Amino acid sequence: MRHRRITSILASTALATVVLAACGSSPAASKKTTDSKATPTSAVVASQEFPTVAGASIIAMQAKNPYKPHPPNGGTDDYHCTLVNPHLKQNSYIVASHFFPNSPEVHHAILFEIPPDVAAEALAADKGGNGWPCFGETALPGAGLGSLGATPWLTAWAPGHGLDVVPAGTGVYFPKGSLVVMQVHYNLLAGDNPVHVKLMLQVVPSATHHLIPLHLDLIIAPPDIPCPSGVHGPLCNRAASLANLGQTFGQSAVGFVDFLEQFCGRSMTDPPGGDTTSCTWPLGWSGKILRVLPHMHLLGAALKVVLNPGTPQAVTLLNDKSYNFDYQHWFVLPKAVSVTARDKVQVTCTYNPRLRQELPQLRKLAPRYVTWGDGTSDEMCLAGLNWIA
Repeated sequence: MRHRRITSILASTALATVVLAACGSSPAASKKTTDSKATPTSAVVASQEFPTVAGASIIAMQAKNPYKPHPPNGGTDDYHCTLVNPHLKQNSYIVASHFFPNSPEVHHAILFEIPPDVAAEALAADKGGNGWPCFGETALPGAGLGSLGATPWLTAWAPGHGLDVVPAGTGVYFPKGSLVVMQVHYNLLAGDNPVHVKLMLQVVPSATHHLIPLHLDLIIAPPDIPCPSGVHGPLCNRAASLANLGQTFGQSAVGFVDFLEQFCGRSMTDPPGGDTTSCTWPLGWSGKILRVLPHMHLLGAALKVVLNPGTPQAVTLLNDKSYNFDYQHWFVLPKAVSVTARDKVQVTCTYNPRLRQELPQLRKLAPRYVTWGDGTSDEMCLAGLNWIA
């Protein structure tokens, strides 16, 4: 699960396969540290029913047929894109969403907007209404770096997420005539049954509901997790593990790992390995952060997000000391945190590498040096920030 900010820093390198969105303005960050074990959104909406909103309508979308996952290159992960039409007749805001995976094979899903000006491209790719394979970062097949901003995220789902209601007074802008791509990651370590996913969106007309647009930024760090002491195998060598990653997902996956190492100030060939990773990113936008989403895979143990680390103005936005892959959710901050484009955010992730030998989904796999990767048996270190200008 990744996203992107289109900046000169990333666009200037061939390794830039990730970009994170940005824009807005507001006052500077302040105060000390707050331990943001805030209220998870999914707990706030325990009933899993859409809230009552005047003038709202519910759009339900589902592919015509179930999809049978078939991963490439002998792997255990399949990314597939399905195109659906919400038949949106007026410009709107999404105020709540609910994705139904309907099967344990679904690792995560990202829902992309296909604006009217690129709808023809998506329809051409959707031959026979069967969708297309879509490993990587763009919703459209063959799309390059220049098109990354053309298909923004609408919402995303991960295990345990359930119904997502956006913060009061905000909404995700959804223009009329848009299509939707459901990019679903299927994990065959959990099964290989046909899956028929479903998406429901609650929308309100922008003409009558003057909401503040909700933005998304993702802050990431490169995991470098050696095999635990006493565990051995050919893939415990980092170079061999990366070569295997490239064989499974393509060389762009290796290029992305190299980019992350370089951006975070590490050696691309010999970065420091361990159970913890960290990276600090410049924000590049001004506004107010409303909530934070942690994301790792099955080895994830803890994730921390700090604004302006190592300074008197440091603020701990999130300190999730007991990360659970099966219960991923947004943490709503007790109070919105104001930031400027000059501020920086650090994400730190801690892993338990022994889980690879213990978890049912992983213990039959060969031991390996674990890096960033799109597979369930790979790892990620990612914090999502929902913010308003």
